[in-house]
Amino acid sequence: MFSINLVILIPFIVAALLPFTYRRFKKAHLGWFVLIVPFVLFVILARLIPSVASGKTYVHTYEWIPTLDFNFTTYLDGLSMIFALLITGVGSLVILYSIFYLSSKESLQHFYCYLLLFMGAMLGVVFSDNLMVLYVFWELTSVSSFLLIAFWNHRKASRYGAQKAMLITVSGGIAMLVGFIMLHTMTGSFSIREIIASISEFSDHSLFIPAMILILLGAFTKSAQFPFHIWLPDAMEAPTPVSAYLHSATMVKAGIYLVARFTPVFGADEVWFWVVSIVGMITLFWGSFNAVKQTDLKALLAFSTISQLGLIMSLLGLGSIALQFGYSADSVLYTQATFAALFHLINHSTFKGALFMVVGILDHELGTRDVRRLGGLMTLMPFTFTVALIGSLSMAGLPPFNGFLSKEMFFAATVHIMNVDIFDLSSFGIIFPVVAWIASVFTFVYCMIIIFKAFLGKPQPEKLDKPIHEAPIGMLISPMILAALVIGIFLFPNLLGQYILQPAMSSIYPTFGDSADLTPKISAWHGVNPELLMTIGVIIVGAILFKFLKLWKPIYGLFSSRFTFNALYSNFLASAVSKSNLITNRYMNGLLRHYLLYIFVFFIVTVGGYLFYSKAFAFDISTNAGFRVYEVCLVAIMAVAAVSMLFAKSRMTATLLNGVLGYSIAIFFVIFRAPDLALTQLVVESVTTALFLLAFSHLPDWKKEKLSKRTKGINGIISVAVGLVVVLVGLSVVDFNQFDPISSYFENAYELAGGANIVNAILGDFRGFDTMLEVVVLFIAGLGVYSMIKLRAKKEDENIEDQ
Repeated sequence: MFSINLVILIPFIVAALLPFTYRRFKKAHLGWFVLIVPFVLFVILARLIPSVASGKTYVHTYEWIPTLDFNFTTYLDGLSMIFALLITGVGSLVILYSIFYLSSKESLQHFYCYLLLFMGAMLGVVFSDNLMVLYVFWELTSVSSFLLIAFWNHRKASRYGAQKAMLITVSGGIAMLVGFIMLHTMTGSFSIREIIASISEFSDHSLFIPAMILILLGAFTKSAQFPFHIWLPDAMEAPTPVSAYLHSATMVKAGIYLVARFTPVFGADEVWFWVVSIVGMITLFWGSFNAVKQTDLKALLAFSTISQLGLIMSLLGLGSIALQFGYSADSVLYTQATFAALFHLINHSTFKGALFMVVGILDHELGTRDVRRLGGLMTLMPFTFTVALIGSLSMAGLPPFNGFLSKEMFFAATVHIMNVDIFDLSSFGIIFPVVAWIASVFTFVYCMIIIFKAFLGKPQPEKLDKPIHEAPIGMLISPMILAALVIGIFLFPNLLGQYILQPAMSSIYPTFGDSADLTPKISAWHGVNPELLMTIGVIIVGAILFKFLKLWKPIYGLFSSRFTFNALYSNFLASAVSKSNLITNRYMNGLLRHYLLYIFVFFIVTVGGYLFYSKAFAFDISTNAGFRVYEVCLVAIMAVAAVSMLFAKSRMTATLLNGVLGYSIAIFFVIFRAPDLALTQLVVESVTTALFLLAFSHLPDWKKEKLSKRTKGINGIISVAVGLVVVLVGLSVVDFNQFDPISSYFENAYELAGGANIVNAILGDFRGFDTMLEVVVLFIAGLGVYSMIKLRAKKEDENIEDQ
């Protein structure tokens, strides 16, 4: 049987092999070998399109931690198929593009290792049915994207952008994890399919809305929705292949996938509709508005990506309203918003991927992305211009390109939503088409900036670092394929609708009967209707605004940089660092006695405070065995030795008194019939005493500390309090009944742990597991030390050669 698990694991396996095999590719570019992975996976998935389109799904489960319901369960349906094809298809084109974009002098083994890690993580996200497994892959996409964004780590901006993306997306991921745990608490399952099937029973649960909001936080941070969008422009410091892959086709679409996947779970709730659609609309407008003022083409595309993601997100919010009505002829009309979201998802990946690659070509061949230094490139770079023209006009929503079709469906969805008579849409529904139209005007303007400012007008070779010339054919293949898809989808959209979009609609609306009813016929001409008039208005107003851009662009100067979300993020980060340093410097003063003081005070407050608060300080010693004389004498000897150690005037005396304590404990172990512990104690004490004696000659002179009476008093009080708490805990533990007893584990030690003796089972299982983790820590530390030594030696050799 076909296993999706293998599709996920293949990129990880190849990534793990790259550091050991890359040296074999000295003559050929490493990318040619890596290209095989996404291409083969794309072919494998493409062969399944007919069966998935017919309604078949592929499920495979590998038991991971079955006792906790953590299983590596993969699920391939129509929705995951769309994203998997984008991940592998666009991934293949990006790797092909990177072969000609990246020099062989770059650290290619690291670049492709990170890229494959990201690819595998994204496939894990879209195929995972278990919430916990999905979360693991979700955070792995953040880690691998951090490595990719910071690939040129010698640049401060790259490190800053990677850190920013990591902090924001991981924070959202943690919120999402809490939401997943809440979902499990409600439904008793980690399986997304099972949750979808049973969620109607829990819609009134007190955790339903909190879980929804937390999961949306994860989706919004990953898909750069307002106000979490600020990480995406800074992430543009990554190499262009990374931007084309992560920030147009895959990573930012993970949040879109999450919202689409959980629409059957939360979509029928009013909160979901308003939060998703409003956040999407705000993101759509804010991204398009800010894109116009950018002079760096990559920054312009970053804000345009934010805007387009907002468009898709808002459509998913509008489409969720169909779940309010259930399956009927009227409700099917509102599912077209979701259909438009999925359609534009694919369209955006094609034209935006092509545009990112075009900007990469300009930067690679001309040495700049600044539109103020470009111009007149149409005749000198005709192939690059053709791809840029197709991508820009498609993004602007003009025919004959695929962006026109999905934009028309977007306008139609916003118009239809005004006729809904629930959620107060009769009063506020007009907001959606108005915001959509205004944002589309700005989209038209920045698309014209790409075309006219960069490729038309007068050439400015004196402002360029390199002579103007067309890119090599290898670098043009990938963007030209994407540009061809832009036109091909416009000509044959229903082929895409029938085999790709229709099964995805069934995944989002599993209770809506025949999926054919959810798939409208896509055509370029619908007659004269409101959406066509909106498009004509966008072209007219957009052309006027572009013509007089210099007159109204100064309005951007009215927005103070001190009150932006970027400034808020930077100030928060700077404040957190300074406050942390202040707190750290207050208690990290280099004095061991202070560190012990903090530990002991914490112990007294937490342990003693809890036992006092819970009234657990209760014990009855009347039934205990009596004290024997030699036991009392032994305790007295230990007490005298401990107190005398405080007044010792030489290290020899202190060492001997410490030995008295250790050997007395060993005698107690003998008395209480624990010979194994007694032997261990004797060995440890003997070795410790010997080491003390051996180290005497290397230790500084023993000097009496001069402490104030106040300090001595505080130390004495804390010492007595710690001893008192320990004694009281020891006495109270016999009658402690605050929690359920765990004696069942003792009784079933053999069945649970394979050991008839519970002590042996604990030592073998838990202590062995702890030791294994300690070994792993030491191994990692050893690798770090080894790497530092090797790097230092290499650097010293380079310095010698330079001299």
